[in-house]
Amino acid sequence: MVKKLLLGLFSGFFSLMLLAGLAWMGLNWYADQPLREDSDEVLEFTIRPGDSLTRVANRLFDAGWLEYPQVMRLLARIDDVAGGIHAGDYLIPATINKYELLQMFVSGDVRYYDVVLVEGSTVAEALQALNEHEKLSQPLDAAAFQTLLADLDIDGNPEGQFYPDTYFFESGDTVESVLRRANDRMTIVLAEEWDARSDDLPYKTPYEALIMASLIEKETGAEWERPEISGVFVRRLDKRMRLQTDPTVIYGMGDRYQGRITRRMLREDTPYNTYTRHGLPPTPIALAGREAINAALNPKEGTTLYFVARGDGTHHFSETLAEHNRAVRKYQIVERREDYRSTLEAQ
Repeated sequence: MVKKLLLGLFSGFFSLMLLAGLAWMGLNWYADQPLREDSDEVLEFTIRPGDSLTRVANRLFDAGWLEYPQVMRLLARIDDVAGGIHAGDYLIPATINKYELLQMFVSGDVRYYDVVLVEGSTVAEALQALNEHEKLSQPLDAAAFQTLLADLDIDGNPEGQFYPDTYFFESGDTVESVLRRANDRMTIVLAEEWDARSDDLPYKTPYEALIMASLIEKETGAEWERPEISGVFVRRLDKRMRLQTDPTVIYGMGDRYQGRITRRMLREDTPYNTYTRHGLPPTPIALAGREAINAALNPKEGTTLYFVARGDGTHHFSETLAEHNRAVRKYQIVERREDYRSTLEAQ
C-alpha cells in the first residue's frame, strides 16, 4: 500500500515536472520569436512617465505587435525587472524578439533627437529654435531665460555664450538642459583655445577673443579665410584703426535692419558700430564655433589691412587703401556678379 502511494506521488511529481519543463520550453520558444514574422517594419512607440509594464504590454497588443501581453509581464517578473522600464520614445524593429524588446525597455535604449545651434546665429535665434522644437519641453520665455542666465552667472548681454553645435537629447528633455550643455561646451572650448593661443595678441581676456571670433564668424563661411580675416582685424587694432566691419553695424541696429545696409547706417553711432568707434564691440555679435575662436587666437601673419567681398562667398584682401578702393569698385560695382552672395555655394 505504501509502495503504491509512493509510486503515485512520484508519478504525479514527475508529471508536474514534465509539464513545468514543457511550459518553460514553450515560454522560451515564444520569447525567442520575432515580434512580427517576415516584416522589416519599425514601430515608433512611446512609454510615458508613470506607465506600468502592464499598460505598455497592453498597448503593444492593441497595436498588433504583441500576441500575449501576459507573457511579457511573466518574463519581466522572472527577471525581476517589471518596475524597471524607462520612459521615452522607442524605435522597435519587427525583427527583435520578446526578450530583446524587454531588454530595450529596461536599458532605456530610447530614440534620440537632435537640434542644431547654428554658427553665426544669434542667441535669440538659438533660443527660438529650441523653443520651437516639438520634442523639447518647457520652452523658456524672457523671464525664465533671465533666471537661467543669472544661475549661469552671465551678466548683461548673453550673446556668444552658447556653443554652436548639434545637440542630441531624449524626448521630453528641457530647453534649459540643452542651453546648459551649450554654455558648458563654450566654456570648455574657449579655455582650450585660449591656452593654445599665439603670443602678442591684443586681447586681455578670453571674452575679448570670443568677441573677435564672433566678428570672424559673421564675416566669412570660408574656413581658409578665417585666419587671414583675423590677421586683418588684429593688425587694425594694433594700428588703432577702426575695424569697420558691417556685421557689427547690423547687429547694433537690431530689428531695424531689413536686409540692406546704407551709408547712413554706417554713420549711425551705436555701441556696436565699428565704423564710428575704435576697438572691439562690447559683446560678441553671434555664436562662434571652434574654428572661428581658433582663428581669433591664431591670426595669420601678413600686411593686409582691408578686405572686400567678391560676391561668391570669399574676399579680396588688400594692403593699401588705394588697392582696396580698386577692389571695391571691381567687385561691388563694375564686375558685380548677377548671382552675388555673401556665403559660399553649397557643395
